[in-house]
Parts: sequence; C-alpha cells; structure tokens
Amino acid sequence: MREWQVALLERATGHTLATWNASVREADPADEAALRDWLRERGVTGYAQMLLVHEHFGYPEFFTRTGEELIERQYADRPALRPVFDAVIARLPEVGPAVTVQTRKTYVSLLTPRRTFAVVAADTKSRVDVGLRFADLPADDRLLPAGSRWSGAMTARFPLTDVEDVDEVVGWLRQAYRDNE
Repeated sequence: MREWQVALLERATGHTLATWNASVREADPADEAALRDWLRERGVTGYAQMLLVHEHFGYPEFFTRTGEELIERQYADRPALRPVFDAVIARLPEVGPAVTVQTRKTYVSLLTPRRTFAVVAADTKSRVDVGLRFADLPADDRLLPAGSRWSGAMTARFPLTDVEDVDEVVGWLRQAYRDNE
C-alpha cells in the first residue's frame, strides 16, 4: 500500500516523496493536526496526506507488516476460514486482467486499475464476506446488503462459509471488476 501511496503522491503533486519529506522537516509542524493543515493548504489530501503524516510521525504497527503477516493475523483465531480466503485469491486471474491485492489490518482490498471493486474479510468466526461494488445492484438471494462495514463503498456482500462457495462468487467478482474498470 505504501508504494501505491507514494505513486499517488508523486502523480498528484509532481514532487517525489523525498522532496515532500524534506519540505515537511523544514516546516517542522508541532503535531499531526498542524501537519495535516499545512499539507491541506498545499493541496495534499487523502492517502497522499496520510503517507506524509506517517513518514513524519511514524507508521502504525500494522503498516510495517508484510501482507502475509497481516493475513495470518486476520485468520489466526479462525484457521478453518483461511482455505476459503486462499481459494478466493487463487481465482483472481479469472476475474480481470489487472487485479491488485492490497492487504489491510482487518481485510483485503481488490482493485482494478481505477479503484476498489471488492474486499475480502473474515467478519465472523464462521464466515468470510466478499464485499462487492456494483454500478447497479443485481437481484440475487445470495447477495446481501453490504451495510457500512467498508465505508459504504461496497454495495453488496456475498457470504462464504466453505471453499465450495467460492465458485459462486467468481462471477460476481468478474461483474464488479467490469463495473469498476
């Protein structure tokens, strides 16, 4: 994720991370709020701003872990669900030509080159949810309301309790990918 944020910062501002870090050191903000205000005044917001805050004040512990370490922690107390997660990830080549996987502290985001189209999370001890972002919500009894779990970005969720359930979600992942290209 850090690499993605660095590229975003550089695309948005035309300046390298090293240049921004030097400018932040020179500005010497008193605290995080002051740094955020300073960055906002210079048009740096969102993920790019978060990157520079972390660069200056330190990264949270989960940010310094590898993707595999984060996934191991997500499934540590629900090992029976790890094969379900692994089966979803194994099927991604069938979903779209350029799926990017970003591991977060409590879930995994799946992105098209444009934006997040799905998330995978072990939301209970007995279920993995695949959150999906559709342009128009399809009618299907297995698709449930996403709720607010993923900041409202996902419009539906597909519950998985077993590896065999993964076959059913691949088509929905494909459609969500196309809707978000």
